[in-house]
Amino acid sequence: MKKLLLTVLLLLSALLAGAQSLTVISYNIRLGEAKDGTNSWPFRAAASRDMVMDQLPDIMGLQEAFLYQAAYLKEYCKGYKYVGVGREDGKKEGEIMAIFYRKETVKLLRWGTFWLSDTPKKPSKGWDAACKRTATWALMKDKRTGKKFYYVNTHLDHVGWEAREKGLQLIVDRIAEMNKDSLPMVLTGDLNMTPERQEMAPLDRSMSSAREAAYKTDHLATFHGWGKLDKDIIDYIYYSGFSSCVEYETVRKGYADRKFISDHYPIKAVLVF
Repeated sequence: MKKLLLTVLLLLSALLAGAQSLTVISYNIRLGEAKDGTNSWPFRAAASRDMVMDQLPDIMGLQEAFLYQAAYLKEYCKGYKYVGVGREDGKKEGEIMAIFYRKETVKLLRWGTFWLSDTPKKPSKGWDAACKRTATWALMKDKRTGKKFYYVNTHLDHVGWEAREKGLQLIVDRIAEMNKDSLPMVLTGDLNMTPERQEMAPLDRSMSSAREAAYKTDHLATFHGWGKLDKDIIDYIYYSGFSSCVEYETVRKGYADRKFISDHYPIKAVLVF
């Protein structure tokens, strides 16, 4: 086992030598409106902040955040900014599929949001979904290499299977439409379904799962329901156009004396241009 670990570490070092990596996190922060007792947002806000500042992602997709949660991270995570709008009105109301980025390493070029429905240009609920659902996209530039890449962040519906299937297909189609120049692409999100579901097929055909492709990886559950569950993988980082994914991790570390910083674990991938 030690020999295998050493081999992996040497391989990672060789891959990263002379190459620039991009650290990505996908994090369902758990909506601040939830009545979770001592797991409610005011008790764990500092833990979310500490996670970001410890992991230092270049870019992060945040799901379920309300405006005040995103604003808190922006204020207390030095060097980070974000884009995104509330799903209810396209402004400030409701959950935001926020994209946070580290100003030191990446630059925002342009961004937008679309709704997962038959009318994606305006706030709307799609198919059999219980809620309005959105995807936020951004065209970014890596300041260290000058290379451009796209980033998309989403959260599929938790009730409607038709909404999950058609919502994901809409995202796959939109990615193909926006990325005419075949730039590197990252998709993060809580897809509310496990990897073997047939609805995942269009995504698996067009992009690679960081969890499956990484040289160093795990296959741990991402949703735990405050420690009550430990079996469901429903959070994902997908990519295309990068040379490799050297590391994937389900971040189970506690922060600010909290065992759980959300009812989901953050997940992290290190992609190489």
